[in-house]
Amino acid sequence: MKPLVKKAWRVLTEEGAVMFVKKTAHFLQKKYSGADFVAPPSVRAYADVLFVNGCPLQHPYRYRVQHQKEMLAAFGLNPLEINADDIKKSFDMINYCKAVVVYRCPWTQEVEDFINRAKHFNKFVMFDIDDLVIDTKYTDLIPYVRQMKKSDKELYDDGVNRYRRTMQLCDAVTTTTERLAEELSHYMPKVFINRNRASEFMAALSEEVLKKPPAKISGEVVLGYFSGSITHNDDYAMILPVLVKILEKYENTKLLVVGELDLPRELLPFKARVIVKPFVDFVKLPELIASADINLVPLLDNIFNEAKSENKWVEAALVKIPTVASNVGAFKKMMRDGQTGFLCNDSAEWEEKLSCLIERADLRGFLAENAYEFVHENCLTTVKGMAYVEFIRDNIAPSVALLFPSFEVSGGVLVALKHIEILRRHGYDATAVNLDERPEAKECPEGFDVPAILAKKVHFAGMFDGAAATMWLTADIFLKCNAKKKFYLVQNFETGFYPLGAVQRLQANSSYCRGDLNYITISRWCQSWLKSEFHQEAKYAPNGIEREKFYAAPRDFSGKIKILIEGDSESEYKNVDESFRIVEKLPKDKFEIYYVSYNGKAKSWYRVDKFLHRVPYAKMPDIYRECHILLKTSILESFSYPPLEMMATGGFVVARENGGNREYLTDEENCLFYDPHDLSTATRAINRLCEDENLRQKLYAGAMKTAEERDWANCEAQVVALYE
Repeated sequence: MKPLVKKAWRVLTEEGAVMFVKKTAHFLQKKYSGADFVAPPSVRAYADVLFVNGCPLQHPYRYRVQHQKEMLAAFGLNPLEINADDIKKSFDMINYCKAVVVYRCPWTQEVEDFINRAKHFNKFVMFDIDDLVIDTKYTDLIPYVRQMKKSDKELYDDGVNRYRRTMQLCDAVTTTTERLAEELSHYMPKVFINRNRASEFMAALSEEVLKKPPAKISGEVVLGYFSGSITHNDDYAMILPVLVKILEKYENTKLLVVGELDLPRELLPFKARVIVKPFVDFVKLPELIASADINLVPLLDNIFNEAKSENKWVEAALVKIPTVASNVGAFKKMMRDGQTGFLCNDSAEWEEKLSCLIERADLRGFLAENAYEFVHENCLTTVKGMAYVEFIRDNIAPSVALLFPSFEVSGGVLVALKHIEILRRHGYDATAVNLDERPEAKECPEGFDVPAILAKKVHFAGMFDGAAATMWLTADIFLKCNAKKKFYLVQNFETGFYPLGAVQRLQANSSYCRGDLNYITISRWCQSWLKSEFHQEAKYAPNGIEREKFYAAPRDFSGKIKILIEGDSESEYKNVDESFRIVEKLPKDKFEIYYVSYNGKAKSWYRVDKFLHRVPYAKMPDIYRECHILLKTSILESFSYPPLEMMATGGFVVARENGGNREYLTDEENCLFYDPHDLSTATRAINRLCEDENLRQKLYAGAMKTAEERDWANCEAQVVALYE
């Protein structure tokens, strides 16, 4: 069975719980006929919940990570998983989820950085713990721990304290039992009880055992004790006197002891009737439990045991073996005495109830059947899971994905990325999704602090609350992205980006006719034509500017004047050629021409003194401040950023008026417009700026007023409202 277990774990880890359940079901249908499965290569997914496993022990990892993942999948949330040891190389996994479950991760700087980064992006971070190992005041109650060598105990205590440190970095803590939740609430205000669950695979394995139960000797009654760890020696010792009496009284009884337990001297007289087994793989555990007739769960009545979960009762119930347990903690909460098992308060009750079960096979069957039914109705991953899902959904931030055709720098890309930053500051979990299919496509946008995903490497399993197309190329790609509400951020009339006859004109135009999208825009001009030409109601929020980056600096007009031209020389609507026809008429000894382009290069006939190609956006404010005048000749703009950026830095603007820039540019107030039918009006405007200081003072005052009104801080609330 070893290869099967490894494959099962690999499927669960790499493909998720949904595929694990499907493949497990398929396997069981074949009744171990040899029809095995092979896990396909791992595919990264955008999911709802990311588990970070910090526990090397298989049994707790299985219950608190694998089984919880399966339960979430069964109730509509998609999980992912990474190991805490890999957290540094898996740091970007923060981008691929909405919530994080950190299971038993002791503090390290990498773990703290990961949690802080997740919270920075408004991911809901839960610490999950299934044992009272978050403070040495609890672990010091364990006799085994107290008996450790000093050096071993110091190491153990350090781990306990680091669990607490990690927990207190998180937003909430999830745990397994009521008493554990009570104690954890002293350290974290938000605690949720998410009980351990038996997986579908465990239940299916148990069903196979029930179909072919282990052979038993008639009249023999086997008492089974299945230890969790060596720390349970003292619990075991608690009922030793009772076990001695039972073995003396009933010669037909045997004792099955499984796990890291010492065989006490009191049982040596019965050595021939004591079966000792080591730990086994969990796939073999149902058969081993079923080989007993009564399951024993003795627990000392202390706070540590009160916090333990009821796993041993559940596992026995799945193979219809009755349990006798101490009336402590989760067993007291979950078991019904005399109905789904027996609960004992003292040695007398242990002896009485064990004797009763040994003598009455019918009572053993009654308790076992009731426990089996209860567990199937309440304790599997496929039942009673909505409370946990609703706890997560109630606490995760609203999620929005903005879809980009690429992260290549453009005004539209920069605006959409700025929207993501604003949404994050207002409590949203906002993600940039890059749809670029090229080999050189960027994983992350340069200079922006946003979680980013490269769509060609991702399967979208998790659901976004909202998703927004940012340009017409992204409007048809929503099928790749699960979203409850779909937006289209219209930033320009993109039909006009292409020459007459180009098929892209039809495709861009049709994107404004969709009935399944909520139209939003950053331009009054776009809002107007969407309404008049396409009958679409669009919500509007103004564009803004980062004043702290685009701060003003004085310009000296006594020397050589630097004119800045900006735009793609290959784009017809950017109309860059017209800018260079204008500056041709300016004297070279008085004017120096800077040209900035992200795509097209300078044509051979352009008069360029300094060509700046693909300048990082972070350097643009300094370039504006280096120049005196921006000459902007675009024919089509929904909102032209360069004039606003130039004005904010204290420079001056000569522009061709268009539908977008007239939203904030006013001739003779904060800029100078020229007549596109008479280019000499542009050269006259440039000369006026050079010669008329009063004009410059007036335009500067108007520009500062406009920049202040357009400060992003004054626009953020309207931007957030677009996505509500």
